[in-house]
Amino acid sequence: MSAVSDRLPAFPWDKLEPFKAKAATHPDGIVDLSVGTPVDPVPELIRKALVEAADSPGYPTVWGTPELRDALVGWCTRRLGARDLTHRNVLPVVGSKELVAWLPTQLGLGPGDRVAYPRLAYPTYEVGARLARADHVAYDDPMDLDPTGLKLLWLNSPSNPTGRVLSQRELTRIVAWAREHGILVFSDECYLELGWEADPVSVLHPEVCGGSYEGIVAVHSLSKRSNLAGYRSAFLAGDPAVLGDLLQIRKHGGMMTSAPTQAATVAALSDDTHVQEQRARYAARREALRDALVRHGFRIEHSEASLYLWVTRDESCWDTVAHLAALGILVAPGDFYGPAGDRFVRVALTATDERIQAATSRLTTG
Repeated sequence: MSAVSDRLPAFPWDKLEPFKAKAATHPDGIVDLSVGTPVDPVPELIRKALVEAADSPGYPTVWGTPELRDALVGWCTRRLGARDLTHRNVLPVVGSKELVAWLPTQLGLGPGDRVAYPRLAYPTYEVGARLARADHVAYDDPMDLDPTGLKLLWLNSPSNPTGRVLSQRELTRIVAWAREHGILVFSDECYLELGWEADPVSVLHPEVCGGSYEGIVAVHSLSKRSNLAGYRSAFLAGDPAVLGDLLQIRKHGGMMTSAPTQAATVAALSDDTHVQEQRARYAARREALRDALVRHGFRIEHSEASLYLWVTRDESCWDTVAHLAALGILVAPGDFYGPAGDRFVRVALTATDERIQAATSRLTTG
């Protein structure tokens, strides 16, 4: 019997190791802008809530506490403009990557079913389809797809890696098209609170969904907006029929967010101040890196939102990776996100102020 791993592509980040080693030889050390992992402290009110819930000897529930569901509904109403949500419209998950990887399997998809995702995209969309043995297809415009056999359509706005934001008009047209063809839409909106030159809109906004959540689910994460990547806190919101089925499946699978993490999530979603403070940090780092990259000869495309700059020197992405590694700066090659990215690199904003300053100095003098 073929191993499950045989269905998967080679893990791309292993290819970056020689360049990481090269960057690490810089006299002032490496500036790692390759992986978008938060580096700033977890806000105190979140840590306090985690500690206060640490004495949790019993099993948590998959659906979460009523307080958590209240927080999820409240945040979606306040931040996304969603209307008339109830507890049946929300579901906590154990980090968004777990959800993306296993969603096609949990939806019961398999051979002959098709999963679609953007041409430039987070690799785990494809991985999820492969794990389920479903077919997969990349798109530039989802409405150009043949809807035959298309069961799951991934949207990603703001995009990882490009930072592109789909407009309200685009989202409205896509949702209407998907509903016309009976296609389930999952919208990965994990970077929605990090819009810089655009104001990202959720598929749950009434102007997009028409006040109905039928056939649509939004995916959100606290990893970036609250520095909780280490907590594995994310959630879904949308169609209650879809979420109800997923809840039953996830109960059987024991996919439970820990009780302390649930309490921390309630605290995080109940406070907007720490989000604005973190946004300000990223905004300053973005401005500094953007200016330095442009002065160094890079062109920046899209990047109107998210935690990355999508940049090119009109050369192979691996030549750019090598060039920057020689300056002690590690970035992600664009072809990690699909062949269409082979002349771009993704530059993350997730480094300390001191490391960002080191990168900008090297780009200016190098």
